[in-house]
Amino acid sequence: MSYIISGIQQIGIGVADVQAAFKWYRQHFGTDIPVFEEAATAALMLPYTGGEPRDRHAILALNLQGGGGFEIWQYTSRTPKPPHFELQLGDLGIFATKIKCKNVRETYAYFEKKGVNIIGLMAKDPAGKETFYISDPYGNYFQIVESKAWFTEGKHHTGGGYGCVIGTSDMEKAKRFYSQILGYDTIVYDEKNRFGDYQALPGGAFHCRRVLLRHSKPRQGAFSKVLGKSEIELVQVIDREARKIFKDRFWGDLGFIHLCYDIFGMDELKQKCKNLGHPFTVDSGESFDMGEAAGRFAYTEDPDGTLIEFVETHKLPLIKKIGWYKNMKKRDPAQPLPDWMMKTMRFGRVK
Repeated sequence: MSYIISGIQQIGIGVADVQAAFKWYRQHFGTDIPVFEEAATAALMLPYTGGEPRDRHAILALNLQGGGGFEIWQYTSRTPKPPHFELQLGDLGIFATKIKCKNVRETYAYFEKKGVNIIGLMAKDPAGKETFYISDPYGNYFQIVESKAWFTEGKHHTGGGYGCVIGTSDMEKAKRFYSQILGYDTIVYDEKNRFGDYQALPGGAFHCRRVLLRHSKPRQGAFSKVLGKSEIELVQVIDREARKIFKDRFWGDLGFIHLCYDIFGMDELKQKCKNLGHPFTVDSGESFDMGEAAGRFAYTEDPDGTLIEFVETHKLPLIKKIGWYKNMKKRDPAQPLPDWMMKTMRFGRVK
């Protein structure tokens, strides 16, 4: 069988204080369920950590209402570095993470009341949908988009990650990568212009081409109902030369460090990536212990070097307090886990 993509498992965010960041994200985005928390050495990411193992502390946090989680990641053996320049829309890499919400206007009012840094005003994207952008206290940008797909109903205005805004230098190559490997085969819009909803963002006044991609086929797999639908927005600037967001920095430094998909069928995916000219650059091989969870992980790069992670989950912590873990190897990989089973993760919620 071919590989299965369950959805965006998480977006990696490099921070200077993992506990402070976890608190901010759970209070504002509802990512309040730590799937795992681990202090360890990143020994397998040598191509992206200067050729040396690096100590780190990481928390994978999930919003049970639905959407991808955040892997909040802090170096502990070195001081993480910020970009060497002010990031601008269209710079190469992950510029912003999309966050889904139940109602755009109500979420705007909520963030305004909470004193969150809202970038500009609410505006409409090229598809006519209302949207707005915020930044967290660490300078990371988030686009708020409305969604009707939810796994549970909770008090938070937002769910988890809904996708990313990614800068590219070659739109056609990027479209092929995200379509052929990740299944984003539907073009919602493909336009060149100066866009009103971009104007308040750094670099947003430049002329650019933007393409919004979605997947036509529903995601399958164990976590597909929780992770849900997603979209990728590609941006290619026309009026200036884009710069690499992680130029002269390490994976794990400050900012969005990777986009991660939960998958099944790693060997088949590895062959597909190789055939399309995007071979794995990191592969843990056998099951890798992540403290409370376990699995196999691998990385590839999009045409501009943006890091895409794949995780094949082998062990999932459900109720950690009583030591209940799910062996993911002994089940039909295409079927989602029962709703009741996933909902037991609420017992690990952090207020």
